[in-house]
Amino acid sequence: MAETPALQQVGTPALPEQKKRAKGWPGPIAGAMVTGLCAVLGIAAFASGTADLGQTGKPDDHDRHTPQLVPAAVKQAAPLPRGGWTVSADSQEPTTNNQASKMLDGDANTFWHTQFVNGTPPLPHEFTLDMKAAKRISGVTVLPRPKTADAGSVNGRIGQYKVLVSTDGANFTLVASGTFVDDPTLKTVTFATTTARYVRLTALTEAADRGQWSSVAEFNVLDGTDPLLHRQGWTASADSQETAPGADNPASKALDGNTATYWHSKFVNGTDGLPHQITIDTHGTYLISGLSYLPRPTTADPGSANGRIGAYRIESSVDGAVWTVVANGAFPDSPLAQTVTFDQQLARYVRLVATGEAANRGPWSSAAELNLHGRAASALSRDGWTVTADSEEPVDFNEAWRMLDSSAATYWHTQFVSATPALPHSFTLDTKGNTAMGGLTLLTRPGTGSPNGRIGQYRIDVSGDNATWTQVATGTFTDTAGQKSVVFPNTTARYVRLTALTEAGNRGQWSSAAEVGLIAPLAPADPSKTGAWGAPIGLPVIPVAVVPLPNGKVLAWSSGTPDTFPSLGKTYTAIVDPNTRVVTPQIVNQTGHDMFCPGISIIPDGRVVITGGDDTRKTTIYDPASNAWTTGPLMVKERGYQSTTTLSDGRVFNIGGSWSGPIGGKNGEVWSPSTGWTDLPGAAVGPMLTADPQGVYRSDNHAWLFGWSNGTVLQAGPSKAMNWYGTTGTGSTWPAGQRGTDNDAMNGNAVMYDTGKILTLGGSPAYQESAASARAHVLTIASGGGAVNVREVAPMANARSFANSVVLPDGKVAVFGGQTWPVPFSDNTAVYDAEIWDPATETFTPLAPSSAPRTYHSVAVLLPDARVFTGGGGLCGPGCANNHWDGEIFTPPYLLNADGSPRPRPTITGAPTSAPHGAGILVATDRPVSKFALVRYGSATHSVNTDQRRISLTATEGPNGYNVTIPADPGVALPGTYMLFAMDANGVPSVARTIRIG
Repeated sequence: MAETPALQQVGTPALPEQKKRAKGWPGPIAGAMVTGLCAVLGIAAFASGTADLGQTGKPDDHDRHTPQLVPAAVKQAAPLPRGGWTVSADSQEPTTNNQASKMLDGDANTFWHTQFVNGTPPLPHEFTLDMKAAKRISGVTVLPRPKTADAGSVNGRIGQYKVLVSTDGANFTLVASGTFVDDPTLKTVTFATTTARYVRLTALTEAADRGQWSSVAEFNVLDGTDPLLHRQGWTASADSQETAPGADNPASKALDGNTATYWHSKFVNGTDGLPHQITIDTHGTYLISGLSYLPRPTTADPGSANGRIGAYRIESSVDGAVWTVVANGAFPDSPLAQTVTFDQQLARYVRLVATGEAANRGPWSSAAELNLHGRAASALSRDGWTVTADSEEPVDFNEAWRMLDSSAATYWHTQFVSATPALPHSFTLDTKGNTAMGGLTLLTRPGTGSPNGRIGQYRIDVSGDNATWTQVATGTFTDTAGQKSVVFPNTTARYVRLTALTEAGNRGQWSSAAEVGLIAPLAPADPSKTGAWGAPIGLPVIPVAVVPLPNGKVLAWSSGTPDTFPSLGKTYTAIVDPNTRVVTPQIVNQTGHDMFCPGISIIPDGRVVITGGDDTRKTTIYDPASNAWTTGPLMVKERGYQSTTTLSDGRVFNIGGSWSGPIGGKNGEVWSPSTGWTDLPGAAVGPMLTADPQGVYRSDNHAWLFGWSNGTVLQAGPSKAMNWYGTTGTGSTWPAGQRGTDNDAMNGNAVMYDTGKILTLGGSPAYQESAASARAHVLTIASGGGAVNVREVAPMANARSFANSVVLPDGKVAVFGGQTWPVPFSDNTAVYDAEIWDPATETFTPLAPSSAPRTYHSVAVLLPDARVFTGGGGLCGPGCANNHWDGEIFTPPYLLNADGSPRPRPTITGAPTSAPHGAGILVATDRPVSKFALVRYGSATHSVNTDQRRISLTATEGPNGYNVTIPADPGVALPGTYMLFAMDANGVPSVARTIRIG
């Protein structure tokens, strides 16, 4: 067996056959499995050996052609059953059997089509789905009509669209909008999980303007779950685990983010019998509503299926002593992730009990990853509270006050010794003051005794004066022992009354409860503190690279196709208007350049220089003013994953990039508009290499570059060794010191948030499959090109790699997305919560979470209106579940009041469109402001944004406005286009004026 040598190499004897089968050591998945599994696993798969002739005429056999197969740790959202659903449309063509109902018939060869026989109603068109009951949903899928030999079979494909939802069929809310690609593939639109009965899709345009029609073959709605909870600081324990030499399978492996490692019950020196259990301690309190289980990885070894959990039970607990069964069932004998949802339970601990092995292969249990769904919550302190009831039994020590004695062994019970009062019964909590609350918990009488009195149907009312009552919840508890949690809208009251309308098992007229408590109000979003996200904007490309434009729009592109990177000498692009949500696609083939994985730099005249990537020596120049793409000179070296930066004299420096072309030796070169690319052999790449286990192929990627004074460049990372580069003559290199005690931080971020001040954060020691860091440092550089001053500051709340960071007009830095265990083309361990760093306190605070994971190939950039565009992730091929065909607009806290309304903001009424270095300019505003800042137009790809930087400006108030001074050093204010912001005393920024410096 394949695993035996591995054990023998570490000095242990070969295992008996049964034990070998139990272990089933991980190994490569057979290539034949890749294509068939990729769609259901939510991963990417590409045939190995694909040739890329690039610019050299030699095959490029880099690993990029075979992205790693990584199973999704959480079950992907799936279509809900459509039984009984109905759909209506504003227009349909019954004469050709193209009614709206065809979208729900399960036949991809039939389709809805708007009228076209006896008239053609104009766009827009819409259809509305009625699911007949409110459901938790997180997206929709749209299958275009089937393409046949008939040229007209493409007619009616939807282009621009809107998706709206409603609970009552009258009031609809926008949850997503965007533009579909004009092709026959299935379209997926995702949004934050919401509750709705009705779903409406409005077709605003036909995908290629072929006519006024709309059509759809099949329409599905995706189920929704609560968000994944972060696992930082969590621990796991198990009744049995295997930690013998060569068998590293402790319970902690189920929380490490690595799908190749796993917990396994004991099997080397004995086998513990079923059942087995693994317990997660969140070290906090949450309202938990689901558990996701990923079985151990499948390998070529037939024993690798051993220990897959079959029959199971899920239990939760607040204290680790009293447990409540929240779900039970049986997982299929499958390598795929499974998600179990249940009613929300306030808990700290969750225990998965395996009562069976999925195929009865043996008495083992195993798990690669465990995740929980839910939201943060906490219980209110009950100090000083009292409780009364309409009936109690003092003879048997079952008074009402027992519900507050913190003992699960004692309980309240209605009278039963000398009389049995009839239902309903009620008890009333007095919190002794107005108390904010968001729910109630109730623990049944001990499960080891009689079940009599368990409450069935109930009603909960609240009051401020014990006289006037307001109903906040109704429902029915299951007839099971344990804790019950009821969540209701946040409210403030002194008294809470629960009325028991029935006994759960109809055993009698009794009611009982061991403990009762209240849940703290679920923190409503305060946009003035957390910011707010807009509805996703669907795109016809995966936005792997983006550049914000002076007109407020965003240029986005993917590669030679919208969803993968085949190096076809062309690039799929789109221009997104964040205000109108209109997306305009364009295929750029005139430069013969697949611009995937490039270097990007904005030069002094505002044009964008895009280099290398899939077409390894190509240069393309984009002009935002004319929306024109032109061919630039070939680079000296073949490059992909390189970094470039604009220099103080307007040239562009380029270094690294062994992802494309020959590996290694990617020393610097420099571009100028007059001479093209010039080799700089003295700008040596060697000093900036990380110690990546994949070697130079990864270790010279994604340098953190900052153009500075006199044509110098600071390389601040991701290697822990920092370096200066000189760009005169044949180039030069000298050390800038170590980044404190930081490790290599590949795929981390570095942002110049003020003149000469750089915040670095996150990253991981290796490009992939190594734990991300939460560490942050402040670097201070001077003009002399000497050692950089390094200070470590408070860490992020979340470890992140593949994140994106954006400097805001006020100097704060917003951080979006990433993973705690980075793996390309995977959304496992995604970090949804954004956070913001304040230079005044040098600390991070949380922001609102995004609706989608933003991991490998995601982007984020500042817009001229002081909002942030984020999006993308994936590019892993047709049907890959980790492709994110959308972007979101994040509105930072400084623009919002607590109720979500916009804050009044200053307006710049007058400013020049250009200024030389060292100049004084006059800026007029419509109201007093307190400060000004320049933020250079940025660009983003692969977590790199070498264009953005912020500069605080000195200003004095005059009779006609403010006299603002532009920095004299072109290394501080690199020549190019900037956003000029004015901020009032509350830190609210204006919409920027674009100004060209230099």
